Amino acid sequence: MPTVLRLTGITKRFGDLLANDVISLSLDQGEVLALLGENGAGKSTLVSILFGHYVADAGSIEVFGQPLPPGQPRAALAAGIGMVHQHFSLADNLSVLDNVLLGSEPLTAFKSERGTARSRLGQLSARFGLKVEPDARVGDLSVGEKQRVEILKALYRGARILILDEPTAVLTPQEVQALFATLRQMLAEGLSVIFISHKLDEVLQVAHRVAVLRAGKLVAQAVTSTVTKAELATMMVGREVTLPHRQEDGQRGEARLVLNGISTEAHHGRAGLRQLSLEVHAGEIVAIAGVAGNGQDALADLLCGLLLASSGTVRVDGRVMGAEPRTWVQAAVGRVPEDRQGVGAIGDLKVWENAVLERYPERRFNRAGMVNRQAARKHAGALVERFDVRLASLEAPIRSLSGGNVQKLLLGRVLSEQPRVLVVNQPTWGLDVGAVAFIHGELLAARRAGAAIVLISEDLDEVFALANRIAVMHAGHLTQPRQAAHWSVADIGLAMAGTQAH
Repeated sequence: MPTVLRLTGITKRFGDLLANDVISLSLDQGEVLALLGENGAGKSTLVSILFGHYVADAGSIEVFGQPLPPGQPRAALAAGIGMVHQHFSLADNLSVLDNVLLGSEPLTAFKSERGTARSRLGQLSARFGLKVEPDARVGDLSVGEKQRVEILKALYRGARILILDEPTAVLTPQEVQALFATLRQMLAEGLSVIFISHKLDEVLQVAHRVAVLRAGKLVAQAVTSTVTKAELATMMVGREVTLPHRQEDGQRGEARLVLNGISTEAHHGRAGLRQLSLEVHAGEIVAIAGVAGNGQDALADLLCGLLLASSGTVRVDGRVMGAEPRTWVQAAVGRVPEDRQGVGAIGDLKVWENAVLERYPERRFNRAGMVNRQAARKHAGALVERFDVRLASLEAPIRSLSGGNVQKLLLGRVLSEQPRVLVVNQPTWGLDVGAVAFIHGELLAARRAGAAIVLISEDLDEVFALANRIAVMHAGHLTQPRQAAHWSVADIGLAMAGTQAH
């Protein structure tokens, strides 16, 4: 097949950081090229250069044999490059048709050609198997349907090269397979795809070739049929990686966390909880699976004192808990929130300051009403060493760390206090295989040490690897937790979509 995209010698620096180091890649017509690498390897920078958000310091890009002007997103769109971001850029209050039309018509147009647009949208929908109702309000769509709208937007604008950034991160297993069917149809029509993902099983399933970045360099390229998942992981991190799995259930202890008949109001525009009951025992991990927006945020906030239940009770070690975060910390409940930078840490504070954020009023870090900096720095240094947090200095602002290193610090912050109950929300979201392996190992160690762990995750590989029992959340309802061995991926997918009895 002819080459549709060629990157030659792409180099980009940000100060002393060499983000892309003389990278050369090509993409053929009808091909899926998977772009892999650890967090901070340079994938986002490279794609941003391709889409015109950044200008390379050196190198060139050709699209269908023509040079692509640097730093011009409009030129990238005109050349046939489309991108579907992991976080959708849709207006929830508008219809599907209106979202597709946004930005596709000149501001000087006398009127919108809605009839023509509707017909063309219908043709694209049928051609690529992207079923969606043009007049449906986007806010009422499922996550999978919203992704279809994003893909249709790109196709409507004439995309012939599509960049998909973590496209399966929030989809049910059935939606993932539907997406892959769409990709196969797109390839048959001559489109080409750059597929960015940390899910190596899916990479092997859908991609023809892989390109691996490490520390800004292109370190490997391979045909997927010639490599294994373990070999890809080694290419990414530069060493052999073994993902830990729960080996034995062991003997669980007493019920540490008990929720009985909990209901909450709708939370930040998302589903509240509806008559939710759950017990989590010492020495077990209970996973809460589900598509984002079905009440997981409400549950996570409830379990750290940020949200008050409108009915029902929550008990930790027999003590009734309310909406007072400090009492949850004092009750030895640790939390690792989903938004690690926005909620778990304060970006402009230094690493050592973030390491003691939840504990600074305690005597060990407080001297006459002032923070004991020496004790805090010593504590932070121990966390950094114990949890393999890679950084330049304890004095650096935490926003300068990669996502994986921030997550290691937050996990270390709570595990160092030996929590009796631990609530972790999307603990490995967006992290590379090396960071995932480390964090999974630490969670399993905490379970063996007797912690009662609530794992909220949309990653079913993670759920099955770690959980003793699994429950599924949909529209604020929670299924009865069952042993992990009693669930199949298909059953969980149906429950996530709300097509299985609660």
